[in-house]
Amino acid sequence: MLALQILIDGFAISALYGLGAVGFTLLFGVSGVLNLAHGGIMVIAALIGWRAAGGLGIGSWLGSLVGVLAALVAAYATYFAVVRPIQRSRAIPREETEIFVLTGTLLWGIMIQVGMAWLFTDNPVTIRPLIGGVMELAGVRTPANEVLIAAVCWGAIGLLWLLVNRTRAGRALLAASINPRGLVLLGFDLDRIYLLVWTIYGVLAGVAGVLLASFLGAGTNNVGQLTASAFSIVVLGGLGSVSGSLIAAYVVGYLETVTAYVIAPTLRPIPALILLVLVVYVRPQGLLGRR
Repeated sequence: MLALQILIDGFAISALYGLGAVGFTLLFGVSGVLNLAHGGIMVIAALIGWRAAGGLGIGSWLGSLVGVLAALVAAYATYFAVVRPIQRSRAIPREETEIFVLTGTLLWGIMIQVGMAWLFTDNPVTIRPLIGGVMELAGVRTPANEVLIAAVCWGAIGLLWLLVNRTRAGRALLAASINPRGLVLLGFDLDRIYLLVWTIYGVLAGVAGVLLASFLGAGTNNVGQLTASAFSIVVLGGLGSVSGSLIAAYVVGYLETVTAYVIAPTLRPIPALILLVLVVYVRPQGLLGRR
């Protein structure tokens, strides 16, 4: 019975991790930006969704939608106020742009953490379940909200796959990740493509944030942990590899779930971090390599 419980809970947690990591790795693959404010954007979605749902009394569904929109605004702010000014600055040597972007997004994430704690609270918050009730899966009583969360995560990932592989805009995103200069020569506007990928990223991070708040709870103290988890998953899967990130999300998710159930909840991040160190030494390109 414990094994089935771990299997079910691990699947939902891993799906949530996968959704958060997919946007993170897509952003890097297309624009080359490792956004270290990722956890902050997810927490913005969680806290504003929580306040809208409870404080404004509009319910979990509409509150979650408000949280996703807030994350989208935060993603745009990150791009227009932090990333793009650094990338276009003539005072920063071209070869040092990436490290300045990393530093800038890291500091921006800290500002988000402190600002949201001041505006709202530094305690974890929980959005009421999107649906109530309990289901039985293979004899294991499981909250229906947990099943819905896994379904929403995979539904969003499926829609992303359709967008990238079945639309002209999606093919432009793929081309930008492979040869941006060639794309410009074909007449495409890279600024519009980058805006599109930041839009997709903001929506995915927002959905992951509100679902996390509805499932496990979230707060400003989770900002660093959420960013570290996404970064670990992306490195394990291979920088820029969406499929690799999904596989790595399930590896990390199940490792953490087994650790929480069998050893102690406080130690759940440790095995994944050990695995990350081993992968960096043995296979630095990640499970599936750069895509």
